[in-house]
Amino acid sequence: MQRRSFLKKASLGAVAGSAAVAAPVFAQDAPTLNWRMPTSFPRSLEALYGVGELMCRYIGEATGGKFNIRPFPGGEIVPALQVLDSVQNGTVECGQTVSYYYYGKDPTLCFDAAVPFGLNARQMNAWMFQGDGMKLTREMFKAYNIVNFPMGNTGVQMGGWFRNEIKSVEDLKGLKMRTAGFAGEVLSRMGVVPQQLAGGDVYPALEKGTLDAVEFVGPYDDEKLGFNKVARNYYYPGWWEGGPQISLYVNEKSWEALPKSYQAVIETASRLALVETLSRYDAWNAPALRRLIANGAQLRAFPREVMDASWDAANAVYKEFSDRDPKFKAMYDNYMSFRDSSVPWFRAAEGAYDQYLSAALSRAR
Repeated sequence: MQRRSFLKKASLGAVAGSAAVAAPVFAQDAPTLNWRMPTSFPRSLEALYGVGELMCRYIGEATGGKFNIRPFPGGEIVPALQVLDSVQNGTVECGQTVSYYYYGKDPTLCFDAAVPFGLNARQMNAWMFQGDGMKLTREMFKAYNIVNFPMGNTGVQMGGWFRNEIKSVEDLKGLKMRTAGFAGEVLSRMGVVPQQLAGGDVYPALEKGTLDAVEFVGPYDDEKLGFNKVARNYYYPGWWEGGPQISLYVNEKSWEALPKSYQAVIETASRLALVETLSRYDAWNAPALRRLIANGAQLRAFPREVMDASWDAANAVYKEFSDRDPKFKAMYDNYMSFRDSSVPWFRAAEGAYDQYLSAALSRAR
C-alpha cells in the first residue's frame, strides 16, 4: 500500500462516516492533541519499535498534524516492563507492549499475546477479528482502564540461544534462561530457572554469564542483539510463542475523550501496523538466518523428548490455573477451542503445501 494512498483514505474515512467532508475541513474542526507512547522495546529493533514509529507517523499525517503521538524506547520515560501500568494509571495516554510481560499480574493477560502451544499469527488474527478474541480481551482489559488494539505479530519465534547443546530434558535442569510469561512457568517445571529481562538488558546478562540461555524473537532481531557471539546453539521452534501479538494499549479515559474521527484513525493505523510488522519479519528473518549460520550459529531442533515434556508441562499448568480461576478457564477454553478447530485446516492446506515445497526445493538442490 502506498503511504499517501493510505493517508488520503484514512483522512476521508475517519470523518465520522461522512465521505463528503474533505480533509481540510476535518483538520480545521479537529482538536490538536499531543500524546506520549512508551514502548517495551529498544530503538535498535526497527521491526518492533520501528513499527510503533510508523503507526504514530501515519496518525499524525492522516490528521493533518492535529493528532500527534510520540513514541519512546523502553526505559526512556517508563521502565520497559511497566508500560501497562503507566497506561492504566494515566501517566501516559497509550503504550506499545506485549501482554505476557505482565504475567505476574494475571496469567490470563498472556492470551492477548501468546501462550505455549497456542495460535500461530494467522490463527491469532482470525481469533481476534473473527472469533471472540477482541470481545474477551476488551472485557479483560477494562479492569485495567485500558482499550487494547492488536498492532503487530512476529510470527512463530525461535527457541533461543543456548551455550550448551540440549539433548534431553536433563540438560535443562538448573539452566538460567531469559524468558517471559507462561514460558517461564512451564520451563520451570522441567528444571529451568527463568529470568524476565527487558530487551536491552538481555545481551549483557548473557555475556557476563548471568544467563545460560536466551530467547528473544527470531533471526533478524537476535542478530542485531548479537546473541550468536556468546551462545552458538540456536534452537527451534519457540513452542511458547507460535504467534505473539504486540498491542497498543490506550488509557480508557483518554480514548473516550477522543473525537470519533481520531478513534477511527487509531483503529486503521494500528491494523496497518499489525500487517507491517508481520511482513517485516517474514521478509527479514530468512536472510538473517542465513547470515547467522554463515557466521557459526548451529541451528538445532529441540529433541522430541523435550517437546513432549514441554507439551505435558504446559497442559498441567493450564489445568492448575483453570481449576483455581474461572476467568482464566473461560479465556483458555475459548482460545484453545479456536486453536483445535483451526489446526486440522492448517495441517491439510498450509502444512502439506509447505512440507512438499521444502522437500521439492531440497531435491532441486
